[in-house]
Amino acid sequence: MGSCWLRLAALLALGARASLEYEGSGYSPLEDDEDVYARNRYKETPWCSPIKVKHGYANCRTPQGEYYKNVLGTRCDIRCQKGYELHGPHQLICQSSKRWSGKVLCKQKRCPTLSMPTNGGFKCLDGAYFGSRCEYYCSPGYQLKGDRIVTCMDNKVWSGRPAACIDTEPPRIQCPSVKEKTAEPNKLTARVFWDTPEGRDTADGILTDVILKGLPPGSHFPEGDHKIQYTVYDRAENKGTCKFLVKVRVRRCVKLNAPDNGYIKCSGDGNNYGATCEFSCIGGYELQGSPARVCQYNLGWSGVEPTCAPMNINVNVRTAAALLDQFYEKRRLLIISTPTAANFFYRMQLGMLQPAQCGLDLRHVTVVELVGVFPAQIGRIGVKLLPPSLALQLRLLLRIPHYNFNIVVMDKHGMDKERYPFPATPAELFALIDKFPLRKDEMKLQAEIGQSCP
Repeated sequence: MGSCWLRLAALLALGARASLEYEGSGYSPLEDDEDVYARNRYKETPWCSPIKVKHGYANCRTPQGEYYKNVLGTRCDIRCQKGYELHGPHQLICQSSKRWSGKVLCKQKRCPTLSMPTNGGFKCLDGAYFGSRCEYYCSPGYQLKGDRIVTCMDNKVWSGRPAACIDTEPPRIQCPSVKEKTAEPNKLTARVFWDTPEGRDTADGILTDVILKGLPPGSHFPEGDHKIQYTVYDRAENKGTCKFLVKVRVRRCVKLNAPDNGYIKCSGDGNNYGATCEFSCIGGYELQGSPARVCQYNLGWSGVEPTCAPMNINVNVRTAAALLDQFYEKRRLLIISTPTAANFFYRMQLGMLQPAQCGLDLRHVTVVELVGVFPAQIGRIGVKLLPPSLALQLRLLLRIPHYNFNIVVMDKHGMDKERYPFPATPAELFALIDKFPLRKDEMKLQAEIGQSCP
């Protein structure tokens, strides 16, 4: 009986010891003596609640190691994950009030709000928060300058270059097609019209300037091809250009030449449709054929080709008027009247005119000599002799004295222009004749063909 009680007491002692072997009791084989000491030491020490940092983490240090990281005096360094920033102190301390020394919060980082580009905009996946991607776009007619896609980075700055919507597209302008026109008769130009083209800006629709290079519509264009160019500018100084041709055609006949020993004077350009060419002959020649020809629509000339034949003076006419009619609008007359062939003034006058024959021909002057007194008087034109009766009629018609030396100068219209009672030098005669109205046109024609006297 006594031995039974001894065995029971031993079992109770073992059970009591086993009940003391729990974690932190000092008897647990999982703890060393130091941990058991510390547990007992801080048994009455205030403990703070565990730190939980959303989107972050805490690195805590205590006087007795990591196991006691929430006890009085524990210091925790707070860090946030990438893309988040700390709001609150960087370090928390567990205080005797069983509360941490502050509050912390990891907030998602946010970049500055993007500026809305003029004439454009942007779309973002997650606003302006870290990691958000924003894509810029522009209105029609504008192009993006800068990065199209930007990302909010960890340093709270948007990646890439600032974006802007720039009007780089030139305005549009449509010119008319080629304008062709034929000049009207006797004209070398044509008046051409067209509607002024209107430009259109693809961006804001506003044009600042329109510049025309070339003649404006409604102008008279000469023969040939003419380039017309319109240029328009928008407010961004982009320019749009269009071009077209104005073609003016002149119908032309084969160019005519002056007849031998003659002149030609044409209106217009000389051979354009409607041009008129007039012909004349030099002194001593008369025109045969058409005095004027016109360039016709079929590009042929009207009339008959003219020629200049040596002038044939008929001295066998019955009246002085009939004789003078042969020179009308063809020749000028220098009539020399003398009572005798031995007259000093007469011989002196012939002596001065002989070396000036070229100047007389250049001025279309025919010399008529009336020598003697009726009934012994005669007349002479070059080598042709006038009958005495015709010479007498000429003196009477022009009222030339019979017994005195006289010179009469007549123009191509038979007008008595000047009289000399004494010999006149060639220089005096030429100066007088060169002032006649028809003579000015003759001088111009002679200069054009290079006709002159040495």
